[in-house]
Amino acid sequence: MLFVEANGASIPAIGLGTWELSDRTCARVVEQALRLGYRHIDTAQVYGNEREVGDGLRASGVRRDEIFVTTKVWTNHFAPHDLERSLKESLVKLRFPAVDLVLLHWPNSHVPLAETLGALAHAKKMGLTRHIGVSNFTVALIEQAVALSPEPLVCNQVEYHPYLDQAKVRAACGQHGLALVAYSPIARGHVKADQVLAEIGRAHHKTPAQICLRWLVQQNVSAIPRTSRVERLSENIEIFDFELAGDEMARIAALASPKGRLTDFGFAPKWD
Repeated sequence: MLFVEANGASIPAIGLGTWELSDRTCARVVEQALRLGYRHIDTAQVYGNEREVGDGLRASGVRRDEIFVTTKVWTNHFAPHDLERSLKESLVKLRFPAVDLVLLHWPNSHVPLAETLGALAHAKKMGLTRHIGVSNFTVALIEQAVALSPEPLVCNQVEYHPYLDQAKVRAACGQHGLALVAYSPIARGHVKADQVLAEIGRAHHKTPAQICLRWLVQQNVSAIPRTSRVERLSENIEIFDFELAGDEMARIAALASPKGRLTDFGFAPKWD
């Protein structure tokens, strides 16, 4: 397994996203992923599955200290006391004394960012999390967050796949030593039918999804594909035995489109 190093954190380059996984399915997929060699699991308060993620981890038999676990605080818990209380609730559900990384799930302009980041840094000092970071932050918000945070931020988790150009956000993260963690890294399955990815895949005896994930990892990005199918779990992690050439990387990057974004809400920031 490769790792992305960022401000003291070592984040496994491939992880399991758990959005839309629930109940026994979630616990089973987490357990299977860990048995297959995954060491990075991503959840969030709003996913409603922190308890099942913890159950899956314990069922796997893999030691807790070998696994990098991320959760995310939802925007209605950004007031300082509320953030700490909600994070403690997350830890109760997970049945962990601490997580490895806590992120602010989306920007929230209704609570001063300095207050929220102060509370996040305090949670780290209390030992509730080893690292802190943000998610869905634009370049301008990254600059603000880095300037305001009392503790180093280690990542910005954003949508990133070949159809969405994130060069500006990647550059801002790199400038401040933040990792970029990619959610929806295989564009919710859209890459399966992509002819460019299929052609490159044939040259390497890999699937379009594997080519896509390899493209991200070679940019020093950590990717967290979500699947409920155990056979896909194996496929998504088998990307460390080949390398894409420079011209292949460029062909994949050229797939980006202004309409490539899949995740957008009314409360989303003004994207770069």
